[in-house]
Amino acid sequence: MRGSRGLTAALAVAAAAGVIGGGALVVNLTSGSGTVSGTPGAAERTGPERETGGRDGGAATTTTGGGSDYLVFYEMGRKDEAVEAVRRAGGEPDGGNDALGYLVVRRAPAGFPEKAGESSAVVGVTANSRIGATAAAARRARSLPGGGPRYAPIIDTGVRAARKAGPVRLAGRPQARRVEPEPLADRQWDMRMIGATATGSLAKAPGSRKVLVGIIDTGVDGRHPDIAPNFDRELSRNFVIDIPEDEHGNTVDGPCEVQSCRDPVDVDDDGHGTHVAGTVAAPINGIGIAGVAPEVTLVSLRAGQDSGFFFLKPSMDALVYAGDTGIDVVNMSFYVDPWLFNCTRPGLGGTRAEQLEQAGIAVGMQRALDYARKRGVTLISALGNGATDLGKVTGDDTSPDYPKNSERRRRIDNTCITLPTEAEGVISVSAVGPTGAKAQYSDYGVEQTDLAAPGGDTFDLEGGTDYTRGVLGPAPERALRANGKIAADGRPKDDSVVRECRGGTCAYYQYLEGTSMAAPHATGVAAILISRFGAEGKDGFGMDPAEVERLLYASAVPRPCPAPRAVRYPGDEVQVCEGDAKHNGFFGRGLVSAARAATIEP
Repeated sequence: MRGSRGLTAALAVAAAAGVIGGGALVVNLTSGSGTVSGTPGAAERTGPERETGGRDGGAATTTTGGGSDYLVFYEMGRKDEAVEAVRRAGGEPDGGNDALGYLVVRRAPAGFPEKAGESSAVVGVTANSRIGATAAAARRARSLPGGGPRYAPIIDTGVRAARKAGPVRLAGRPQARRVEPEPLADRQWDMRMIGATATGSLAKAPGSRKVLVGIIDTGVDGRHPDIAPNFDRELSRNFVIDIPEDEHGNTVDGPCEVQSCRDPVDVDDDGHGTHVAGTVAAPINGIGIAGVAPEVTLVSLRAGQDSGFFFLKPSMDALVYAGDTGIDVVNMSFYVDPWLFNCTRPGLGGTRAEQLEQAGIAVGMQRALDYARKRGVTLISALGNGATDLGKVTGDDTSPDYPKNSERRRRIDNTCITLPTEAEGVISVSAVGPTGAKAQYSDYGVEQTDLAAPGGDTFDLEGGTDYTRGVLGPAPERALRANGKIAADGRPKDDSVVRECRGGTCAYYQYLEGTSMAAPHATGVAAILISRFGAEGKDGFGMDPAEVERLLYASAVPRPCPAPRAVRYPGDEVQVCEGDAKHNGFFGRGLVSAARAATIEP
């Protein structure tokens, strides 16, 4: 977990894997042809759009009737001054969130951000439009150096009372029970690596239904046979509305699938969120695979568009809801667009309006993350897929990625941060391949890397095929059909997709790789720890995120830097590992271990 330190390095999109993102992007191992699949989603929500005091309602709104919509963030305790600044700039507050300290302003005139930002009470002014994504990588995929295969990045996505953390319950080691391996267990090299097997943690600590795991992603296919038994539809929410076309005339999400343009909470049109959810908690039910913690409860908190963009407001909405609802741990495999790195230091970030926008993203996400963490939510994020040392990048040519074709080369430094990966209180996870080496595409850095976990790597050449070096997880049949991955009769068209049928029920799975696949392994291990050591408090079951973090680190298996420290990857790309065996830029504090989490004493 990082403290506030300034910038994480910009992703080098020219990196060999050609994928970027605050962890949300993944590589689809489809025989080299590269088809995009997987888009972040958001969760369904009821209630009026106007927000007040900590109950942030509704998804971001589309600009209509001239002018633009904004979120105006103010210094806490200075709301009245911010309201006056908004009015002087020609806008009118239309709701907001007191807990996160922002006002919603609709249809503001040209020049509004700069004018409102003249007030010392205003700390950020961010466009409240469809900006914020991880799938942006799909638009930036390129050939690997040295003529390698093309990769297709995949976007790597009834309220109960808030449940504050109770005291840690000291307990002896759990007694093992007999568990039969799931039918596709032999394909799960990732679970063997961390000890989440039928003779390992699955038999000793499969998790507890009391533990709620929030999947902030593209949505979750709640009807998938290997998701449904653990899926809580009532608690799940969708915080986004599909956008067929934006105010710039660009197609964003394509046609709406339902009349309201708000997808049901059990739908994932991309597949990425479903894969993530299955890695965390696919049940032991005689079909397919088992997740790291197969008996915890999955809650979809969809915050991304079908197109893969993650906007600021839905991302904040999901975190606030997680805190209000008693979610115990969230998995975040995305970054908030349009800026891969948000720069707030004078001289960086672009125009004054762009600086204010990035400041708003930085302030808004940190406040939302703080809100959730203070209410007992452990925060876990994918590190990113740019093959970049995040502490040493000086340039960014991928931002802003919205509106379309707005990218330009800009100077950045280590005060610029990618979010949520580099926010305070967030545990960020790098990826390793089947041999345990750092995945070629995975971002790294001593400041940024907290833990490592299996994410897959085509370049990790020890045995298997390109597909089987990825991570196998559940896939929505609907998304596979839309992407042309299965034939009309249901048969997979290539080995990147697996169909498994039992007792008349068929389920689909796909191989993906990315730090998006690594993070949910860490999330599953966190769920095991919360299941074991969480306790009932005055507001319900829970566990202090700081204690979850401590035990995650304590149960990880230390991994020293490779020798030599400078690793040459295909295409002559060199990545250098810094740090020692206790904490280094490739593996952080070590490889997560479900086996050790199942037996560790607090």
